[in-house]
Amino acid sequence: MQKPVPVDEEFSFEGRAIVSETDVEGVITFVNRKFCEISGYTAQELLGQPHNILRHPDMPKTIFAEMWKTLHAGITAHIVIKNLRKDGKFFWVDTQISPVYNDDSMLVGYIAARKPVATSDIQEKADAYKKLIDQES
Repeated sequence: MQKPVPVDEEFSFEGRAIVSETDVEGVITFVNRKFCEISGYTAQELLGQPHNILRHPDMPKTIFAEMWKTLHAGITAHIVIKNLRKDGKFFWVDTQISPVYNDDSMLVGYIAARKPVATSDIQEKADAYKKLIDQES
């Protein structure tokens, strides 16, 4: 098992957030440059892909089930996520995902902004997520 590495130790945010947008099905419609730099993917590789292309196998399914439940209720979700880079490395991000509505108040997608997770929180989250995965098995 790889030692948890906070994203800001290996992949610099340089004070900018990772931003992505998806449609209502979770298909990526926009990524900012920092998202590409941190994930190791080009925008062309990400656009049109399901956002779970970045899902690390250490992430419990229950976390995402709760996230979708929150979002479907029209509420912004706030979660810590371990993501998988294209090169197989990983990064932890503190994520805020919000529903996006059009002028007619119809849900049209989601926007997510991410920042580095505090180093002190990574091991705690990793341990908690491992327990959840063990319960899912």
